[in-house]
Amino acid sequence: MRPSIPVPGSAKARLIEAGLHRFERDGYDAVNVTDLAAKASVTTGALYHHFGSKLGLYGVIRDDFEQRVIDRMHGAAAASPTPIRAALLVAFDTAVHFGTCRILAEQPPEPRKDPITELLRTLLENHLRSAAPILTAAWRAALLEVADDTPASTVRPALDLILTNT
Repeated sequence: MRPSIPVPGSAKARLIEAGLHRFERDGYDAVNVTDLAAKASVTTGALYHHFGSKLGLYGVIRDDFEQRVIDRMHGAAAASPTPIRAALLVAFDTAVHFGTCRILAEQPPEPRKDPITELLRTLLENHLRSAAPILTAAWRAALLEVADDTPASTVRPALDLILTNT
């Protein structure tokens, strides 16, 4: 079950906004709870109350944006004769649009199944399913380039070139 949408301007909403900004700018490891709380104009207790931990806040943000990407990937794959290529390019464009390139590019701090890789496995033919993690890694590397200030207009054609035969 997805968490409820916080009331705009509430402490929970401000924490999500602050987390989104800080995790995208600095990456999960570089963000600390005190800075998150200060940016959201709340106490660290509010962060722990609403999310349990920094990881809890990060999980809510990442899960939400991964689901947005996956929803668009499904649509792109269904509408294209090259479903993998279409899905990953739409996923790239979505991450750029939402400003979540670093969040979606970095490895999650706790081990779990990667939903992007799992989706790609369902789209690939049986004998190619082992390529899903490699394709996901290329997509994440492209996102990280954008997060590190390479223009998306430069990175996207490179990703497209990698995906040309998929």
